[in-house]
Amino acid sequence: MWNDDEVKGKGKQIKGTIKSKVGKVTGDSDLENEGEAQKTGGQIQEKFGNVRKKAGNAIEEAGEAIAGKR
Repeated sequence: MWNDDEVKGKGKQIKGTIKSKVGKVTGDSDLENEGEAQKTGGQIQEKFGNVRKKAGNAIEEAGEAIAGKR
């Protein structure tokens, strides 16, 4: 299951890719650079969400082990 950061990060990547391509086609280097920056920010946010999810799962598993559910 994806968390909020992963979903928002993926959305930013898509928007950034579109902006970058539009900027490239139209010759607008500012828009192209803005798109690349947005795409990179989205990748970082998605990875942060992934790490957060893994940490949450590890904590949950540890809690279950302590409680004797595993």
